[in-house]
Amino acid sequence: MTKTQVSASQPLFACSDISLDLGGREILRKISLAVGPGEVLGIIGPNGAGKTSLFEVLSGRIAPKSGTVTFRGKDVTRLRLHERARLGIGRTYQTPVVPEDLTVGEVLKAARQAYRPYLTGDHAEWGAELVRFKIDSHKPASRLDTLDRRKLLLTCLLMRHPPLILMDEPAAGLINSEVDEFDDLIRILSKEMNVAIIIVEHRIELLATIADRVMVMDAGETISEGALDIVLNDPRVHAAYFENVVEGSLDEEAA
Repeated sequence: MTKTQVSASQPLFACSDISLDLGGREILRKISLAVGPGEVLGIIGPNGAGKTSLFEVLSGRIAPKSGTVTFRGKDVTRLRLHERARLGIGRTYQTPVVPEDLTVGEVLKAARQAYRPYLTGDHAEWGAELVRFKIDSHKPASRLDTLDRRKLLLTCLLMRHPPLILMDEPAAGLINSEVDEFDDLIRILSKEMNVAIIIVEHRIELLATIADRVMVMDAGETISEGALDIVLNDPRVHAAYFENVVEGSLDEEAA
């Protein structure tokens, strides 16, 4: 049985017919997806396609107009962000914002004590080792570079072993060697730790190495889904934004 078949018949996480209106404008129209344990689903699309809005719905920050979101077979559509986080739905953001007035040690302590069961420093050290983050407890989090900010925030997530992570452009602001690090990390999470990952990303070369399937969105709808090489040759995808693909990644207009 393939991973695609697993995600379709026994999804860890899924949404069905998600529609969303904001300010009288239709943002999402009947979006459905499913992902199984250890599977990586990539989401791409041009600017304004609705990718971030979809993540807002999937993570619980915004309630949809209609449709359902399920996690481990349970309807979580009306659960809020923190309630979904406690169930094990993790999320990272395009901009790695850290508490500017806290040290690295204080950020990790806050994450360990965010909710019960409280975790120990050993849990934080395990997460940091996994993402290759060197903990300098007294260093202000505001002084970390982009890569280490991402690693710190991932450490906060991973110490609680989430079965699902929504990643919003994890390669944003990183140089090629740093992207390679995230490639390795995502492989470890999905293939060795069986974490399901849904990732919005514009660096096609990254998705080519890690994504089991890719879903393409345009104007709030899914226009294609399947293996990356197949969807990139779909005429509907070409019409939406393929002309913006340059040297393996999308230009800045396809944010």
